[in-house]
Amino acid sequence: MSEAALVAPCARCECELEADDLRCPICGLSTPPPERAAATREQAKVVRCESCGAAVEYSVEAKAPRCDYCGAVTHVEMTVDPVDQAQGWLPFTVDPNAANQALAGFLGRKAFFRPSGLAEEAALESMKPMWWPAWVFQAGVQVSWTADSDAGSGRSDWAPHAGRTRLDFTNILVPASRGLKVEECDNLTPHYRFELAADEGRGPEEASVELFEATRSGARKTVLRAVERLARDHVQESGDIPGRRFRNVHVAVALSSLRTARWALPVYVLAYRYRGKPYRVLVHGQDAEVVFGESPISAWRVLGVVVAVLAVLVAVLFFTGVL
Repeated sequence: MSEAALVAPCARCECELEADDLRCPICGLSTPPPERAAATREQAKVVRCESCGAAVEYSVEAKAPRCDYCGAVTHVEMTVDPVDQAQGWLPFTVDPNAANQALAGFLGRKAFFRPSGLAEEAALESMKPMWWPAWVFQAGVQVSWTADSDAGSGRSDWAPHAGRTRLDFTNILVPASRGLKVEECDNLTPHYRFELAADEGRGPEEASVELFEATRSGARKTVLRAVERLARDHVQESGDIPGRRFRNVHVAVALSSLRTARWALPVYVLAYRYRGKPYRVLVHGQDAEVVFGESPISAWRVLGVVVAVLAVLVAVLFFTGVL
């Protein structure tokens, strides 16, 4: 997996540092100024969506000023700060025909509140292959934990226990997309295959690239929260806590190493229209079975459920003598 370029280690804790670090990610010591100022990095001209805020690479070939994510109007701007570029790319292994078929399967799913004629009446408006940005981290952590357990409790129900362990986490992914919602990123993330990383032949020529706008320092805060959650799950599931029952599990984590990489991840963004209203569906760029998105709701069916509930309520009140 591609990683950020490393520079001289931290002078205090000897942690590995990356070229753009302003402080050590472990101990917080300020790093020496780089030989070349960060401002020498290339600034980017981007197309910014006025609705969702997503920024994609500017291309003169993109004649229609519409956001690939939400269809809103975009405008061209020059970034003030240098923009990070992806270091690794995951290729599209789902072709546009398969993505179109995945949409058809999504529209044909049976659901009570969906209109019955959705698959027949829905019209595909656009299908945009996109790469969305994410930070991917490798982290080594020292974990200290405390918990109450029934082991060694004697006459009491619980006895205190504590321990320490070292864990290594790989491929901790932190979304850096503004065009995708957090829950959408969460649905897509588990199905990416990083072993398929490629430098060429990555996907459709018309695919757009969303640019990185989440800072490394901001992403690291999210990583630390993820590491704490993963460490707590590990302690509870690994058998480190003695006994058959435990409670009040608390963990404290201290990073011993941290490496980052910027990845571009493939997805199809499809827009369809039903009775004049647009809806969005996402198809995973590497697994056509992962498809989810928006669908209309039948007002008549919702009304029918409300009427049925009210009828049942009135009947209950009548037979209980309230009415």
